[in-house]
Amino acid sequence: VGPYNIIGPGNTPSRARIFMCRPASQSEESACARKIISTLMRRAYRRPVADADVEPLLNFYRAGREGANGTFDKGIEMALRRILAAPQFVFRFERDPDNLPAGSAHRITDVELASRLSFFLWSSIPDDELLSIAEQGKLKTPAVLQQQVKRMLRDPRSQALVTNFAGQWLYLRELRNRNPDLLVFPDFDDNLRQAFQRETELLFDSIVREDRNVFEILTADYTFLNERLGRHYGIPNIYGSDFRRVTVENNNRRGLLGHGSFLTVTSSPNRTSPVTRGSWILENLLGSPPPLPPPNVPPLPENTTGQGISTVPTSVRERMISHRANQPCKGCHQIMDPIGLALENFDGVGRWRTADSGTKIDASGQLVDGTLIDGVETVRDAILSRPDAFVQTMTEKLLMYAVGRASHYYDMPTIRAITREAARNDYKFSSVVLGIVNSDPFQMRVKQAEETQ
Repeated sequence: VGPYNIIGPGNTPSRARIFMCRPASQSEESACARKIISTLMRRAYRRPVADADVEPLLNFYRAGREGANGTFDKGIEMALRRILAAPQFVFRFERDPDNLPAGSAHRITDVELASRLSFFLWSSIPDDELLSIAEQGKLKTPAVLQQQVKRMLRDPRSQALVTNFAGQWLYLRELRNRNPDLLVFPDFDDNLRQAFQRETELLFDSIVREDRNVFEILTADYTFLNERLGRHYGIPNIYGSDFRRVTVENNNRRGLLGHGSFLTVTSSPNRTSPVTRGSWILENLLGSPPPLPPPNVPPLPENTTGQGISTVPTSVRERMISHRANQPCKGCHQIMDPIGLALENFDGVGRWRTADSGTKIDASGQLVDGTLIDGVETVRDAILSRPDAFVQTMTEKLLMYAVGRASHYYDMPTIRAITREAARNDYKFSSVVLGIVNSDPFQMRVKQAEETQ
């Protein structure tokens, strides 16, 4: 398949975006170069550029054009190298008013808001439409901002929000660091690891793109499987390596709590970890992380069946009961353990099981508020019985991601307000995003004191 005799660079999509004009003669080169460089600077610096900004870059263009073996393309390449090395491209600058005292809050400009918005939703620079609206001073208009947010969420570039935020919130990034013991889980391999991650990403992506209720991360009656993952879950009639949307008929597999991604990152290499699973749910889904353990707490005894030692209980539940006999551990474990033990029907890599080391699984328990649970469905119901806690936790995690800092006590009124507004909009994902984008933490900054030498 040709062509075989290629002369010069091809007209790739990236080159087409750079070379928006082509000089027909040498006399047109300077004007075309100025147009290309000013356009690239505007995109890269994410703000309008003046002649004073462009002129130094034209000197780089001329150096490439007029040097040895110089060409128009080499001149543009030299200027582009300088743009990509500029602090204005590498860093995000937000300027404080000169007449404002340090420690005072002020609203960022429309152009700065465009950058915050694009890096939040796309992890990239604003496109021409968003930047043009910001340059006109219209982006802060509520109707315009809402229209832009919804447009950006529908755009394929919002996949970055799925990959990066879901990777951070749901610990999908941790999958690469998990190495289950192949003597215990011989069917685990890297293909399965990648399938775990892709399943959860596709579920989250469907919630973002289709603007679904955020509770579907827990309740969705559908998931995304390929043959490898379907076989692992025991779901028949899934063929091929491509993922496809599948209706979940087994309620135990509905939503995140039935995903191999969550179940694997909250397990130890050779067994499940009810403590980790319970603690993870408390912290990441309910916003109530348990306190740190006291010092010098002995680890959970490992199963030594078959090694001539009979004093160690065999099932994880039995070992947890033994571990809780340690008085300093009892208080916190009463909070975490029932949640994690209710998920014991899933092994360390998310397969369904009915026994652990020959002992029938007992997934029953009682939460600290007296709620009786028995299995994954009841854990899901317990989380959904506190809808505000779940939505506030997700909102807090998303706000932290959006502004690039940890949340503080003074952010909590904003988070609660966003949750109340989302409730009035059926908890749609876009309502949470719009609440964040319209909030003071997102649209304002505090002037920092100047550093003295």
